[in-house]
Amino acid sequence: MGLAMQDYREFIDEILVDENTIGKRVAELGAQISNDYQGQILLVVCLLRGGLMFTADLTRHLTIPHSLDCMSLSSYGMGHYSSSGNVRVNLDLMTNIEGLNVLLVEDIVDSGRTLAHVLQMLKTREPRSLKVCVLLDKKYRREVPVDVDYVGFDVPDKYVFGYGIDIDEHFRNLRFIASADMQKYKKSS
Repeated sequence: MGLAMQDYREFIDEILVDENTIGKRVAELGAQISNDYQGQILLVVCLLRGGLMFTADLTRHLTIPHSLDCMSLSSYGMGHYSSSGNVRVNLDLMTNIEGLNVLLVEDIVDSGRTLAHVLQMLKTREPRSLKVCVLLDKKYRREVPVDVDYVGFDVPDKYVFGYGIDIDEHFRNLRFIASADMQKYKKSS
């Protein structure tokens, strides 16, 4: 059976974060970020595609002036489930960030390789400040040290999906974050 025809309930392990908990935490992060940047203008940079839903919801809770830009990176090698450490920029920023306060919004950080790469690249563009907001953090999987300023949730070492995070480009639309039982997961043929 192709993945598009598969029901996620066939391979879900557990719901890690429900819709209401996500909504509450995103509102808290929006308030905290607004407070931290009070009286300043902020450029929010969404890392596509996983960070899209989180960024959209987060910016609705910002009470400070802000603008939005997006980047798209590829960081996966031969397998879908582990980062190769090779990072390619598919879509770069349209905004010149020199002298700006930049908040990079990411869906999940595990090894830290992709985030470290993009932070290093953005720092060379001389922003006034550069901070990171992630929805999910797998701190114990870190291979490269990276500073994360705002964290939605710490999650266990499980394959997660939902709320913008995909499995082979599917199930981003779910309003919760779940873990997948990869033994039950059937790849499309």
